[in-house]
Amino acid sequence: MRASALPLTAVLLTTAAHAAPVRVEFWHAMSGVQGTVQAYAREFNTSQSAYEIVPVNQGNYRELLPKLQAALRSGSAPALAQLEFTQFPTLAQAGQLTDLSARVDDLPGALRGDIYPAVWKTGQLGERTYGLPWNVSVPVLMYNAGALKKAGLSAPDTWAQLEGASRTLAAGGRRPLVAAADAWTFEANVLSRGGTLTGGERPRLNSPDAVDALTQLARMSAAGQAQPRTLNEATRAAFDFARGQNIFVLASVANWTDARKLPFFNLGVAPFPCEKEGACTVPLGGATLTIPKGTPAAEQAGAVAFWQYLMQPARLADWVKTTAYVPPRRAAVPLLDDWYAKNPQLRAAHAQISRAVPRPTTPEYAGWTALIEDAITQATTGKLGAKAALDAAQTRADR
Repeated sequence: MRASALPLTAVLLTTAAHAAPVRVEFWHAMSGVQGTVQAYAREFNTSQSAYEIVPVNQGNYRELLPKLQAALRSGSAPALAQLEFTQFPTLAQAGQLTDLSARVDDLPGALRGDIYPAVWKTGQLGERTYGLPWNVSVPVLMYNAGALKKAGLSAPDTWAQLEGASRTLAAGGRRPLVAAADAWTFEANVLSRGGTLTGGERPRLNSPDAVDALTQLARMSAAGQAQPRTLNEATRAAFDFARGQNIFVLASVANWTDARKLPFFNLGVAPFPCEKEGACTVPLGGATLTIPKGTPAAEQAGAVAFWQYLMQPARLADWVKTTAYVPPRRAAVPLLDDWYAKNPQLRAAHAQISRAVPRPTTPEYAGWTALIEDAITQATTGKLGAKAALDAAQTRADR
């Protein structure tokens, strides 16, 4: 009798092993709402028994990327990783991400066809799909609504109006516009003029519209109408915005959730300023969900199943209300009617999705953004003229 116990035990252990859910580790950069991400994972894990999603917060986008690169080298990468739109092309080109084209071809048409085309393209390199959309943002103009009302001004629609309003409001040491050295909002500035920072696979960092955009920011900074800031000075910029030293900030719509908590003033949000009528596209911001190369097929299936769970309209509506990100698919929009009624400025901001375009997918573009940000700092602090700063950036990008 005892001899038969071992085979029976082995059978029971084998059955239990087969019944265990597939573990799918998910690295993300949603530090501010990691509790929400964990809740979605718990809900998904409870809803089925095939997969167990394990979210791991890895800091912000810039902190997550080197950790993922190190994990890829050591063979310990997660099954699912969130990468900012300009980050994934380099890894995809290097063969470090899974080509998901075959998997997405099998997606239900109701899902694939409901996602905004520009949003879907944010995860594509060439004709292949390497990333799945989730958190999507658009640039906006945030402003001190009380200060504008007191001055008898409305939120500016164009860059010319923004400069005029800043000129009016620049008194008592106040520098109305935060001129942040941020490649994404500068890219939006150039696009708003009908320009671009790339041409095919080549950089166009010193294109005429880029020079015009930076010339204006430098002019406003020199005149005391704009305050130059690097991205490392975000905390100080938020403090100055709250106390009324600055009136206008160009930011992601997703920053609304934190900005509205700032004391002392009423927050206003408007669409990103347009400068050339009929050509006012905006660049999408956010990240894509990728599956590192070498991920086992079962874990890949679990990652895609979790993404589909995140993309359910009701869950997306909850995500948008929590984060202020733009809904990436149309079916979620009607579920936000009550929320938009309470936040009409966000409805207008989100409506920019109709004229949005993906970030450049040239693999080198991520490196060029650092050159753009350096040029902005050089020009707005008066160390170089706008054209000279961008010419220098172009020369470095061409190397």
